[in-house]
Amino acid sequence: MDYLSDIEIAQACEMLPIDEIAKRAHVDDKYVEHYGKYKAKIDLSLLDSDRENGKLVLVTAITPTPAGEGKTTTTIGLADGLRRIGKDVTVALREPSLGPVFGVKGGAAGGGYAQVVPMEDINLHFTGDFHAIGAANNLLAAMLDNHIQQGNSLGIDPKKITWKRCVDMNDRQLRFVVDGLGGKVNGVPREDGFDITVASEIMAVLCLSSSISDLKARLARIIVGYTYDDKPVTAGDLKAHGAMTALLKDALKPNLVQTLEGTPAFVHGGPFANIAHGCNSVMATRMALKMGDYTVTEAGFGADLGAEKFLDIKCRMAGLTPDAVVVVATVRALKMHGGLDKKQLATEDIDALEKGIPNLLRHVSNIKNVYKLPCVVAVNRFPTDTDKEIDFIIAKCKELGVNTVLSTVWAEGGKGGEALAKEVVRLCEEEKGDFTFSYTDEMSLKEKINAVATKVYGGVGVSYTANAEKQISTLEGLGFGSCPVCIAKTQYSFTDDPAKLGAPEGFTITVRNVKISAGAGFVVVLTGDIMTMPGLPKSPAAEKIDVTDDGRILGLF
Repeated sequence: MDYLSDIEIAQACEMLPIDEIAKRAHVDDKYVEHYGKYKAKIDLSLLDSDRENGKLVLVTAITPTPAGEGKTTTTIGLADGLRRIGKDVTVALREPSLGPVFGVKGGAAGGGYAQVVPMEDINLHFTGDFHAIGAANNLLAAMLDNHIQQGNSLGIDPKKITWKRCVDMNDRQLRFVVDGLGGKVNGVPREDGFDITVASEIMAVLCLSSSISDLKARLARIIVGYTYDDKPVTAGDLKAHGAMTALLKDALKPNLVQTLEGTPAFVHGGPFANIAHGCNSVMATRMALKMGDYTVTEAGFGADLGAEKFLDIKCRMAGLTPDAVVVVATVRALKMHGGLDKKQLATEDIDALEKGIPNLLRHVSNIKNVYKLPCVVAVNRFPTDTDKEIDFIIAKCKELGVNTVLSTVWAEGGKGGEALAKEVVRLCEEEKGDFTFSYTDEMSLKEKINAVATKVYGGVGVSYTANAEKQISTLEGLGFGSCPVCIAKTQYSFTDDPAKLGAPEGFTITVRNVKISAGAGFVVVLTGDIMTMPGLPKSPAAEKIDVTDDGRILGLF
């Protein structure tokens, strides 16, 4: 059977004018700033509305595999399903990065009949937020190097600069560079490098800011390097934070678009889910909560990364409490966790499913027993999944006191999400959670890291390199010990080894480096090899993208 591509489905959709979507979201005309017919930015003063917050539903997933899970698709389909059963609903999502769009992963606007549109705009330049973040990042880099060139009154050690330049593209050639060459007038020669824009601390800062004044204060606190006597140097010391805020003032405003079925969608921000906290902006979430009785949002990668950071970082900083959590799984992915090759997934295999399902059960147990939140499992059903396999998952989840609902939103849109929507409403109305963080503010940095590694990952402890030990001591000495921890590790395993699938036991996590994101307000804990500037694959998706003579984009998924 031939299926339409995502872009063919999206382009066949008759979108509603954005003013109509704004009305559905109870947003008055005076707050709407148009970016063409189908996109808008919403003025921050809308947050002063006296409307009560709705229910907050978090969508997360099992540990990702090449077989795919469909977390964003489920998030959008659930929102449409809630609307179909008569609920006043909004959805809050991250913006896609150009790097994955042109690389291998693809975009982040959902798929099949559960998408946000206009998908071409959202996946490409959208409203320019990422360009603004890149400009602010690189302005700070330019002012830092200029300060050194113009006499270096702050005594910055060029060998201790921690701030990198950024570009929103997968470009491995820029990971390590030497710049400032060409003689004295062209700068001070030093080793440098680029991150992809979504890995910039400014992305995390923008997504955690609660106002323009908070944004400016956070930008001022960003540490860019250290002096010859090891004192931190900030963007505020360089007097860069005012100009950076000027570049970001419009980017701070959430974007409003729509799903294929006309559900209001706030799409804003997109920090990496391993190096940063992997959620859309606090401003967009708060706005969505004010404008709907139910708000569905997602967090990046599996629940050990995205949900952990959503709950332990974003909810802690923004004062948010989810009312229910959806854990997305597929039979195919669970069989991969059970040791099957991707080519073997179409055949029924209960043994592989039995070996792989502990991955799902650990994620579910974490949500229920660590964070103490109501939870439902959504199984994205594929045509090759058998009733026996589905029944096996349902039975195992029931042992944990969690219901399992089949989702067919990719093929059927909101209609395929109605059953999931009804269970989510039941959870929100009947099962009150007792939301608890996995660690407290008062714990030391090591205690916080250990809490996540043992309670959430299922490990037995943490080991530290000598360098990491020294960095933790330094950061606590500088007063950053009360910050939450943002653990950067592979998304493909509960451990720091991407080859260990399923739900490994008896392992330790090795912390190699620890650094402060002082503007964002968290300590980044690096395990394994975390790539902050991806590269393109042998056959990048960019090779298949084209534009017709009348301006219609082709090949974008």
